[in-house]
Amino acid sequence: MRIGILTAGGDCPGLNAAIRGVGKTAIVEYGMEIIGISSGFLGLINKEYRLLKEEDLSGILTLGGTIIGTSREKPFKKSNGINQIDKPKLIKKHYQELGLDCLVCIGGNGTQKTANKLAEEGLNVIGIPKTIDNDVWGTDVTFGFDSAMWIATDAIDRLHSTANSHKRVMVIELMGHHAGWLALYSGVAGGGDVILIPEIKYDLDVIGEYLTERANKKKPYSIVVVAEGIQNPKGGSAARYICKKLNKLIEQETRETILGYIQRGGSPSPMDRILATRFGASAVKLIAERKFGRMVIKNGENISSLPLHEVAGKLRKVPVDYALVKKARSMDICFGDRV
Repeated sequence: MRIGILTAGGDCPGLNAAIRGVGKTAIVEYGMEIIGISSGFLGLINKEYRLLKEEDLSGILTLGGTIIGTSREKPFKKSNGINQIDKPKLIKKHYQELGLDCLVCIGGNGTQKTANKLAEEGLNVIGIPKTIDNDVWGTDVTFGFDSAMWIATDAIDRLHSTANSHKRVMVIELMGHHAGWLALYSGVAGGGDVILIPEIKYDLDVIGEYLTERANKKKPYSIVVVAEGIQNPKGGSAARYICKKLNKLIEQETRETILGYIQRGGSPSPMDRILATRFGASAVKLIAERKFGRMVIKNGENISSLPLHEVAGKLRKVPVDYALVKKARSMDICFGDRV
C-alpha cells in the first residue's frame, strides 16, 4: 500500500514523533510506502511531496516542528462564496495521480473537519489528533498538550519570583481560543491564584475583591493565569485587558506577560513522544485493516478510533463541574465567578 501523510494547522511538539510512528510502522511492519506531503493540504493542491524512507525517520523523535512542513490552508473554505480554484477537486486528482491508498491527516479540529470532508469526497482518510489546546472532541488527550503544559508551568514558576520580589500581581496569557485546558492544568500546576478560562464567565469585580482580600491577608503577590479566548470586549490581548482593568480596581501594581508561540516550540515531552508514536502506529493498523474514515483516539489507557463524521465540527471544552475545577475551588483558587 502507498500512504500519504501530512501535518496541517499550527505546529506543536510531537508532530515528528507521529510522522515517525506512522512511517516506521508502515515500512518495517507492513512493507508500505510513505509519501510525505509538503505544507499540509497546500502540498496536495500544488502536488508537492517526497518519498520518505526509513532513514529519513531516524533522529526525528525528539525534534520540534515537522519535517514535512505545515500550513493553515483550508481547501473547502470559500472566498466571497466562490472557490477561486476548485481545491478539493485538485486534491482528489493529485491523490489519485500519486496512487495513494490512504491519506493520514495529522492536525487539530480544522484538520479533522477537512479530513472528514475529503472522506465524503471518496478518499481513504485517517485522522491523528494534535493540538496544545487539547480541544479535539472524542479523545481524552491530544499530543502537544503535555509539552505545552510543561512550558507554560515553567513560565508561571518563573513569574512567582518576580511577582514576589516586586509585590505585584502578574497576569500571564496562555493559548486556548475556545477551551481552557492549558490554562487550567498549567494554572493549577504552577500555583496560580486566579485562573480564567473561556468556559467560565468571569466578573472583574469578583477578581478585584479576591486579590484585595489576598493582599489584606499579607499575601504579598498573586498570579493570574488567563486563557487567550476568555470573554474580552476590547479584543486583542486578554492579559492586557485584564491587567488594565485590575490596575484600576486594586492598589497593587499589575503587569502582564503573553507567552505566545513559545508554547508551541521545542522538543516534545516524553509523554507526547509516546502518545504520538502510539497514535501513528495505530493509524497504520487501521489502514492495514482497511478501516478508513476514522480518527485515532486515546480512551483511558487504550488507543482506539472513532468515525471522523462523529468528531468533525465538535469541540472538547472544560466542563464547569470538571473534577480539577472543583479541586481548585476547594483550594481557594478563583475562577472569577461567584459560587
